[in-house]
Amino acid sequence: MSVRRLAEFVDDRPVFRDSIGVLTSWDDHGLTVAPRSGDPVFLPERLLMAGKVVPPFPARRAPLPATTPVELQRIAGRGWPAVEQERLGEWTLRAAAGFTRRANSVQALGDPGLPLPQALAEVRAWYAARGLPAYVEVVSPGSPQTLVAELDRLGAGYAPTLVLTAPLAGLARAGAGLDRVRLARTADDRWLSVYRRVSGDPAVEEAARRVLHGGPSVWFATVPGAPGQPPAAIGRCVIEGDWACFGAIEVQPYARRAGLATAVMAVLASRAAEEGASGGYLQVEAENAGAIALYDGLGFTTSHTYHYALLPQG
Repeated sequence: MSVRRLAEFVDDRPVFRDSIGVLTSWDDHGLTVAPRSGDPVFLPERLLMAGKVVPPFPARRAPLPATTPVELQRIAGRGWPAVEQERLGEWTLRAAAGFTRRANSVQALGDPGLPLPQALAEVRAWYAARGLPAYVEVVSPGSPQTLVAELDRLGAGYAPTLVLTAPLAGLARAGAGLDRVRLARTADDRWLSVYRRVSGDPAVEEAARRVLHGGPSVWFATVPGAPGQPPAAIGRCVIEGDWACFGAIEVQPYARRAGLATAVMAVLASRAAEEGASGGYLQVEAENAGAIALYDGLGFTTSHTYHYALLPQG
């Protein structure tokens, strides 16, 4: 939105100031607008002179940012930061009360600084001390080439995941019903009620809130449902430099096949482009055929893959 406020009086004449950004809140105390850069602007309602909706930011057409699978995985890790992190050489041990494998696995990139059998024994012990299964994130390409052989020797199980990327320009122009999407810096209880990964365990829920709100620049999208009902759709985006990560795209069963997932991603892409990003990425389980079909239609292609390997106990 663009909002005009009364700033001061000079020689008994009013002076106005304009602010352009995302309207993130409006209550009895006033309203808050988050500009493209800098701190949010709070405006008491009594000083509001005018306001209007402005079109989404036109994402510039640009090729995908140059990066490697290893760099993109590290960016993804910072965009989904675990509650607890510890280094093991160049590896990163991550834990978050069991909330998602991504935040509860060791990111095995580079050299752990120990022979592999010893490093994996350290990993197993670290997670056992926290009452968690020991998952290893194996990136292809990126993780040590001997790691898979060692995991196979131990009898580890695998869960494959695809990393998909796409330029933001086309994505920001996709879909209809963009005016239904609302953006906020925080995920409220209504947003969380639609996010299926949050359990009723207080420790897991607290960890989930910390992980979801972690990252360089995080935005939550909501499509309101019927009055008194949970949101019809939600989404999350975290922006770091040239890249924007999309996740938590959920649509209520009654609202599916209406383009809401595309609208949510388009609005988030526009916001990311406004902050300077030009590429988008997401992570999807290889078995999720429905989601992959949606992302294929939006122009995403596979950058690389990774697997979660579950270390056997003992």
